[in-house]
Amino acid sequence: MTDTEAPRPRKTRKDALGNRDRILTAAREALAGSGGASLTAIAKAAGVGIGTLYRHFPTREALVMELYDHDIQELIDLAPALVASYPPLEALRRWFGEVARYGRLKYGVAEVVHAATNGGLDDEHYEPFLAAIAVLLDAGAADGSLKPGLDPEDVLLQLSVLWRIDPARDGGTRSARILTLITDGLRTAPTPPSG
Repeated sequence: MTDTEAPRPRKTRKDALGNRDRILTAAREALAGSGGASLTAIAKAAGVGIGTLYRHFPTREALVMELYDHDIQELIDLAPALVASYPPLEALRRWFGEVARYGRLKYGVAEVVHAATNGGLDDEHYEPFLAAIAVLLDAGAADGSLKPGLDPEDVLLQLSVLWRIDPARDGGTRSARILTLITDGLRTAPTPPSG
């Protein structure tokens, strides 16, 4: 290497990438079960030492925000894929189901995300998330299954109740009921009550 050449960036070792993925998987599961899960418990569940966890994520906030960034981006990317694969109402239901799954994680770490994004004001995912909702609503309005002119931000406010449902207290059942209520409110013809 000459004096004018910049040093090449070091490649991340394959085992380091594997460790990072295992940490994120273990953290997602642990935090969905309890927002108070310790970093030591997460490292143990991932099969790595606490030093390895801290090399990848120097703070609890860094770990939580990495999970948040990953999961919210998956939801954003999922909306158009579902609209391309399913009738609009089914696409909306499937997307809502994934939002509810994500809500179980956010329940335990909502305060960290809220603080890190300045109460959502500095959240780079906010506008893309609204755009994902709009894709679903527009498709439903176009085929007549959803009311026209629905505001994506209103739908997001309704969905935000999901991150307040304690997963340990029958959260899955409650989330399903709430999502049915939200979906029925968006439909042009709500589901008739079962008799």
